Amino acid sequence: MSDPRYSVTGSNYALTAKQAELVELVEELGPAFAGRAARYDQEASFPFENYADLRKAGLLGLCVPEKFGGRGADLKTYSIVSATLGKYCGATALTFNMHACSTLWPGLLADDLEMTPEQRAEHEKHRELHFKRVVEDGAVYAQPFSEGSAAAAGKAPFGTLATKVDGGWVINGKKIFASLSGAADYYGVLCTEDKPDLSMKDTLYMAVPGKAPGLTVTGDWDPLGMRGTVSRTLLFKDLFVPDDAAMMPRGVYFQAASRWPHMFTTLSPTYMGIAIAAYEFTVKYLRGEVPGTPPVKRRMYPTKQIAVAEMFVKLEQTRALFLRMLEDARVDPPKDARLRAYATQYTIMENANDLCRLAIRTCGGQSMLKSLPLERLYRDSRCGALMLPWTAELCLDRLGRETLYEPGESDT
Repeated sequence: MSDPRYSVTGSNYALTAKQAELVELVEELGPAFAGRAARYDQEASFPFENYADLRKAGLLGLCVPEKFGGRGADLKTYSIVSATLGKYCGATALTFNMHACSTLWPGLLADDLEMTPEQRAEHEKHRELHFKRVVEDGAVYAQPFSEGSAAAAGKAPFGTLATKVDGGWVINGKKIFASLSGAADYYGVLCTEDKPDLSMKDTLYMAVPGKAPGLTVTGDWDPLGMRGTVSRTLLFKDLFVPDDAAMMPRGVYFQAASRWPHMFTTLSPTYMGIAIAAYEFTVKYLRGEVPGTPPVKRRMYPTKQIAVAEMFVKLEQTRALFLRMLEDARVDPPKDARLRAYATQYTIMENANDLCRLAIRTCGGQSMLKSLPLERLYRDSRCGALMLPWTAELCLDRLGRETLYEPGESDT
């Protein structure tokens, strides 16, 4: 069993037998992931070895419903597992989020949404195809979102357009910061149906094969942090996909975005895991217990004790809000739960980086060395606040507006 002091949920938090089993499985894989993390960061290379381990452990199907051969994890289970993964390798956890959402959204989440009988039958047929690729073939799905416009923030239609043709769709456009670029077997592309009046309600969610004619991966990748995500640019030029490429029926993604807001919190577990990792390293370093470093204790200094106390308080505040948010997650949540989701996302993204800052200051000059993980954790943690669709700025913007205004209210 892992040390409850450094687990995502701590002790005395009720986990189901399935959740406990999955967490322990990731804890077993974790040390190997942590051992490779520095190399992926240095090379800005994708963690293929980690994905081979995830595939072998059956975790690529984590959020695939059990009736399709998967593990049947809901959002809460996924989040706890993902945060556990984030303790060991942030880039693996963040890219795994893109893959897991590609099964969670069309899976258990979609079961809560309204569809006509025809849409439901179509969706059942299509998702069986996608889930079979994951469970039986070990396929990895990505989820390119950003385009450099207001679309990824949910304020405009996507600029990537899909035109209906006989037997399928033709896609044109581009996605930037496309994690798993060049590594994914399929890209779950969000695009807008090409009509005279473009509408967010006409958002389509299409699986594009990684080797499809008309798909180009381009651009350099040399960022501050999360370097192992390899998030280059995808270009789509007259790219054809068949009708069964649809991962949700027409209009259902827009319904999901409106009625299942917690679907956009799935980035936060990665950074919850990084926050725990920073705290764990600091405690072990001050106790002289970090492998590969001299067994020198630094815990007797009052300044170190005060710093660790401050870190503990901040971590527990963050963890408590995170776990409360997971209890809230459901279709059509009440307003306070939606606001709490924004607050949680903001808190995790900001506090993860602040915990890493405190860790570096407390551990001292050795923490700047790339032979130790803190400087990587610091760089990775800073990236969370920038990630769409719920950046830290957008969370504050929505919190302020939705706290003071009810739907339909204005001052004009």
